[in-house]
Amino acid sequence: MPQPSAQVTAAEISRIAGVTRATVSNWRRRHDDFPAPSGGTETSPLYDLQAVRDWLSSRGHASAATPSEELRTILRLHAPSSGGTADLLLLVLAAAGRTPHELTAATRLPDADLTAHAERDAAAVAEAVPGVDAVRFQAADAEVLRALYACVREEGGQATLRVLAERELEESAASGAYRTPTALADLLARLIPGTPDRVLDPACGSGSLLAAAARRGARELYGQDVLPVQAQRSAVSLILTAPKATVTVRAGDSLRADAFPGLLADAVLSNPPYGVRDWGHDELAYDPRWAYGVPARAESELAWVQHALAHVTPDGYAALLLPPATAGRASGRRVRAELVRSGALRAVVALPAGAAVPLHIGLQIWVLQRPEPGGPERKSVLFVDAAEAETESARGRAAGTRTRAGSRSATLDWDRITAQVLGAWEAFNSDPDAFDGEPGTSRAVGVVDLLDDVVDLTPARHVRASRAGVDPTELSAEVDATRRNLVKAAKSLARAAGREGWSAASVGAREWRTATASDLARGGALTILRTLPEGARGREDGADHEPTARTVLTASDIARGSGPTGDPAELRSDTPRAIAAGDVLVRAVASGGGPMTRVAGEEDEGALLGHHVHLFRPDPGRLDAWFLAGFLGAEENIAGASTGSTVLTVSPGRLRVPLLPLEEQKRYGEAFRHVDELRAEARRATRLAEETARLLAGGLTGGQLLPSRDTTPHPPGDTSPREVSTGSAPSSG
Repeated sequence: MPQPSAQVTAAEISRIAGVTRATVSNWRRRHDDFPAPSGGTETSPLYDLQAVRDWLSSRGHASAATPSEELRTILRLHAPSSGGTADLLLLVLAAAGRTPHELTAATRLPDADLTAHAERDAAAVAEAVPGVDAVRFQAADAEVLRALYACVREEGGQATLRVLAERELEESAASGAYRTPTALADLLARLIPGTPDRVLDPACGSGSLLAAAARRGARELYGQDVLPVQAQRSAVSLILTAPKATVTVRAGDSLRADAFPGLLADAVLSNPPYGVRDWGHDELAYDPRWAYGVPARAESELAWVQHALAHVTPDGYAALLLPPATAGRASGRRVRAELVRSGALRAVVALPAGAAVPLHIGLQIWVLQRPEPGGPERKSVLFVDAAEAETESARGRAAGTRTRAGSRSATLDWDRITAQVLGAWEAFNSDPDAFDGEPGTSRAVGVVDLLDDVVDLTPARHVRASRAGVDPTELSAEVDATRRNLVKAAKSLARAAGREGWSAASVGAREWRTATASDLARGGALTILRTLPEGARGREDGADHEPTARTVLTASDIARGSGPTGDPAELRSDTPRAIAAGDVLVRAVASGGGPMTRVAGEEDEGALLGHHVHLFRPDPGRLDAWFLAGFLGAEENIAGASTGSTVLTVSPGRLRVPLLPLEEQKRYGEAFRHVDELRAEARRATRLAEETARLLAGGLTGGQLLPSRDTTPHPPGDTSPREVSTGSAPSSG
């Protein structure tokens, strides 16, 4: 039935109609029949969605929304009958197995035939999804069904699943349901040595961690989640992601009602809920899973740790994402001590804030290994502090720059974090006794040293204690070399900032006619190559059909201005696309800091196009690449072409480009090239300045460096050269 209470903002109207927000404002002023606000405030009015759609239809404005946005809009207007979201999740799974031709044919069926067709599709896969009754659709569902089939056809099953999950879950603190970021899920999966065949996630959510395990070769995936819709979503998502794996997902509370009581998996991966006091402390007081001590009422996280250990084979591994308080709360001291004493705890890794929700807290990864009876004694625990592994853009935001909508989500250097963590873990796990560690980053601490009155397992506490092992002479030489590089970078930055390739417009801001990227593509001025969604089938023109060991250019590479760093093994696509010099690359997700666009240079040529990156290939006789990149990456342009709330997804075809002669484009392009050079030099200088400051501060506080005897202060404004001594290296002892 229609829901007249569904309301939209002016920004949402612009996305539905495929126009700018300014156009919507003009409609409101110039057309008396434009729908009046039905809610909101005077400055932020809300409009009845059905009334807006009727008005647009009467004016001949066909919807320009993406298929996922169209499905989202229709779901707000029409609540599916009977089984609701669960039935639609089944239909996504069935539709993902159909060809584009079959999906198109389904959308053209009469309403009665369409509902019968959808019922047959959903019933054919009903056994794969937990807790779903007989599927029944009605004629009133026809519009929703058509939109769903179209969304699967155009954007894939995973994108459709995300839209459906929004109906049941708000990814906010109210529901406590969050998706583990893909890069973090992959890191947890890679911390499990070898290739585990059978993997369990007892708090599987949307299935991110099990999907990561499948990418590592797992063939049996077991999951459980307390929210039925999450269990259903996870089952469908995993079947789409890993069609060759056996997927078993159940709904229910894993601690109170374990769906797999006799399962011993090769590995457990989990991002369990935090801070839950009502986890079953009283009724589970004598549970056999508490081999390391009964968790206190405030220690639900330690209950999950022991649940994981109870479900792995002897010598099997578990990796859990936990809040930092778990490492040091007094109420958990006894359980932590037993985990350390028994050798079950192998490593604790501190992550930067922003790695996962809650974004303001630096979470930790605990790596555990179930002790094998009669197995070798484990004498130490690895601690890794990766909390400082942030990109320059993340540091810039910390200094005061805000992302759109005030998001605190950080753009982290996941390649650096992953290399740092895996490097330390693999070296430690192969030979714990010979592991030396890296001062300030990683250290192996003996079990005896950890079993004190508090058993604090916070990585920073133990890693910082290793600074005394740094050689003073080597550190002094490193500081001097870094300072010299910083001086050179500062001079290069000054030269880049000194160029003047622009002037003020004479009378007001210049205005120009624009066209969407889709229009330019239809006219042959450029080609848009989109990232294939997971589960997409078939091949497309422009694809490189012979994957090689070439590197992959990722969205993170664009954000931080680095060369291609992605792993081609993680593309999971039989249609990789090669980048050519002069291509314009646009990040597909508008979150975090750093530039949104990049012009591919010779160093990028031949690299493969990564996920979440759109490629624009301009005709050089009609479009200048630097001109195109500059305008595509403009903040207002990105905002106008983005959809979503928590995750802002850029629709490449809706980005707008000014229509200017080629010669004038080239003048703009040269100016944008200077801007890019300035940004690159600023990044380099910032990185070197922070590295120099870090080395100096660490050396001074660690005792390896002494302050200069010259304490004469710099006069204000004095920029003359002046030696900054790091002091003499202190004598040994």
